[in-house]
Amino acid sequence: MTALTIIGLVLAGMAATLHVAFFVLESVLFRLPFGRRVFGVRAETNSAPLRLFAVNQGVYNLALAIVVFVGIVLTAAEPGSIAGPAVVVAGCAVMAVAGAALALTAPPRLLPAALAQGIPPLLAIVAIVAGH
Repeated sequence: MTALTIIGLVLAGMAATLHVAFFVLESVLFRLPFGRRVFGVRAETNSAPLRLFAVNQGVYNLALAIVVFVGIVLTAAEPGSIAGPAVVVAGCAVMAVAGAALALTAPPRLLPAALAQGIPPLLAIVAIVAGH
């Protein structure tokens, strides 16, 4: 396993961990005032219709994180195989695209979140591909 591959896997692990945090924020904390404030939902009465979408988005982020973690484990278990890196790259690609979509559509105050969502998985892809 090359140094670039290891760097890519570390970045992918960071991205996956961040997506677990997104899951907690969207699926668990959205019910609380703090969670609603993060998304700009002021009144609790306004949150009920959005809760379904927030929970669904959170589970989606958790699933992406699991995919990337599985790819990391596969890569460590079989360093010469392409299966693990392919799984990591696929999961990271979805994360990076979602980050780009957020950056292009969200209010400017969410740009840091979009960059945090999209940049680490994008860098992971670059490092893993360059390492192979």
